[in-house]
Amino acid sequence: MIKVITVCGNGIGSSLLLKLKIEELAREEGIEVDAESIDSGNAAGKSADLFVTVKELASIFPKEQRVAVITSYTNKKKIRNEVLPVLQELSNNK
Repeated sequence: MIKVITVCGNGIGSSLLLKLKIEELAREEGIEVDAESIDSGNAAGKSADLFVTVKELASIFPKEQRVAVITSYTNKKKIRNEVLPVLQELSNNK
């Protein structure tokens, strides 16, 4: 199972919508994920296989942490294009 944390500024709306989209995408692709949404202030202290966030927040993570940068919190097609290749890679390595 892949641990995914979605991150936005406040951890309430955008990251929750993104979490739901990623869970739906993973389910459609047969990839098992354990997803959580969180605010950017608490995200850096968390552990996960993958953090998903926008470019403006990606720099809060150490270089060794896997981060997928998205351009939309809600557009499923964009999320699919930006996150699915990473989920597939992680799934193949588990």
